[in-house]
Order: sequence, then structure tokens, then C-alpha cells
Amino acid sequence: MIFSALRVALVALSLALDVFAVCIGVGVRGTPPGAKIRIGLAFAAAEIGMNVIGASLGKAAGVMLGDVAGYLGFAALVGVGAYMIFETLRESETHFDLSHGWGLFIASLSISLDSLGVGFSIVYLGVPVPVTLAAIALASVVATTLGLRFGSVLGERAEERAGLLGGIALVATGLLFAALKYFHIA
Repeated sequence: MIFSALRVALVALSLALDVFAVCIGVGVRGTPPGAKIRIGLAFAAAEIGMNVIGASLGKAAGVMLGDVAGYLGFAALVGVGAYMIFETLRESETHFDLSHGWGLFIASLSISLDSLGVGFSIVYLGVPVPVTLAAIALASVVATTLGLRFGSVLGERAEERAGLLGGIALVATGLLFAALKYFHIA
């Protein structure tokens, strides 16, 4: 029982790490309170949805799709971060907003694609799937809250270069997680 709970906690925390990192990048630009709730709900729903899809597809398809899906998500993070950097350096009046619309959809998709691969194995954790999904949702919401808050504090200090800093954080996150996955570290 205790080992099953530990496995669920480790899965939930590992999935929450990319949520936390992305939320730092989003929070750097400043995020209104309503957007924080929307982002937290979207990220948690995306994480759970991809786990459910992964569990439904089955283990055989999961190995192939899980590896590719993770890299696609990391590439999307790098792309979004690069676009934010481009906008900041160009000093554009419009910003790619990750707190609603297409920006939120792309951010949610990019952080949850690695959950697709995890979903293939959650049925083997020895814990009821709803309990595992609840733990993943809770970890995602907590990571969102902490990441947005930390990013907000960081953004206040960076002021005019907050978009550049947020873009760099997203690019670095995407590259770091891709390298960790490639070298089988995480």
C-alpha cells in the first residue's frame, strides 16, 4: 500500500515539474487572478486527459506513441518560447498570451504530451486509476500556482525584459526535458 502511494506521488510530481517550469515562463509577464485559475484548470485537465487517453490506448501502442509525443511536446515548448523571445526583441505591442485562447491550448498540449506515455503505465501502479488521476490533478494545480507566483516575482524584478526571460525559460525547459528523456534520466 505505501509503495503504491509512493509510486503515485512520484508520477504526479514528475508530471508537475514541466507544469511548474512552464508556469514560471507564463508568470513572468504577470498573470491576473482569473487567468491563474483558468491556467490551473486547463493544465490539470490536459494532464488528466492525456493520461486517460494513454491508459485507453494500451501498452503496445504506448511505447511508440509515448516517446514521440513527449518530444513533440518539448518541441512545442521550445517553439512557444522562441516566439516569445522574438516578440520581445522585436518590441511588439501584441504578445503571445499563454493564459487564454490558442496560447493556453498550445501550452496545455505541450506540457501534457509526455503524460500520454505515462498514461500507458498508470493502470499498473497498483492504485485505482481515479486516485492516480486525482493525485496528478492536485500536483498540476499546485505546480501551476507555485510556478505562476514564482514567475510573477521574477517578472517584477525583470520588468521590461520579462517576455524575454519567460521565452528563455520555456526554451530551456523544452530542451532540458528533451535531453533528460533522450538520456533516460527522467
